[in-house]
Amino acid sequence: MPFPPQIRIGTRGSVLALAQAGWVKDRITERDPGYRVELVVIKTTGDKIHDIPLAQVGGKGLFIKEIEEALLAGAVDLAVHSLKDMPAALPGGLVLAAVPPREDWRDALISQQYATLADLPPGARVGTGSLRRRVQLLHARPDLDIVPLRGNVDTRLKKMETLGLDAIILAAAGLARLGLSHVAQSFLSAEEMLPAVGQGALGLEVRAGDRQLRAALAFLDDPETRTAVAGERAFLARLEGGCVVPVAALGRVDGDLLTLEALISDLDGRGLIRRRLTGPGQEAAALGSRLAQELLDLGGREILAALRAQPF
Repeated sequence: MPFPPQIRIGTRGSVLALAQAGWVKDRITERDPGYRVELVVIKTTGDKIHDIPLAQVGGKGLFIKEIEEALLAGAVDLAVHSLKDMPAALPGGLVLAAVPPREDWRDALISQQYATLADLPPGARVGTGSLRRRVQLLHARPDLDIVPLRGNVDTRLKKMETLGLDAIILAAAGLARLGLSHVAQSFLSAEEMLPAVGQGALGLEVRAGDRQLRAALAFLDDPETRTAVAGERAFLARLEGGCVVPVAALGRVDGDLLTLEALISDLDGRGLIRRRLTGPGQEAAALGSRLAQELLDLGGREILAALRAQPF
């Protein structure tokens, strides 16, 4: 299916977002050099708020809302998002046209002195703006001092020095896309740090009625990645979670089977609940929903109620 003669890609203006959108643009123009592809930078609410934890200002949808509004208004034709920034439910009229092959889903430890989490001394100051990372760090190492950290990759790397942090945790995928994987001292296993829903994957969002573009983008869709993130996002949808709820999930595909591992936690990591399920990949959404229900029944329901009742 040919592309329309011109495609306007909506993207945030950060270096990482532009690199991701640029990757999609390059794949399209490689497919057919005759197409005109333009990147349209859109500043989101999340980009305007730098020093307040996301849990206090509305969660992950802050990084995509204005781009989705531009897509619905016809100002852009395609939006490229980090899938972990996307809420589980899309606005009416929008769909995920493609989910390209997933980049590294792991988190990375960055430090000038320490190679692993185990190497960090008692009281070490670790920077992260993620509740998910915070609770897993505290669950494993309640002796750590977790310091709130926001900003793009470059800003966070600089703050490690200016704030006197012993380490920071960043997504390995973002480092890889910026050519910065070498700054990581180590990459954390799923046992050490279960990732955010969709971490490492891109979501290519279009208008549901734009059938020509949806069909043309099909070559970028990776069935294995789509299956894995479908399970993860169904888990998130069942919990109705976001940045204000410390949850994590990872789907891994092996042949026709999908293994989903997920957790939910209170804010100090003491009440962390974690489980794993395996089932047919074609039933990814049902598997994610069932795993969420298990966690809710094991105490997650009480955790969610307590979190939603407290001010951030």
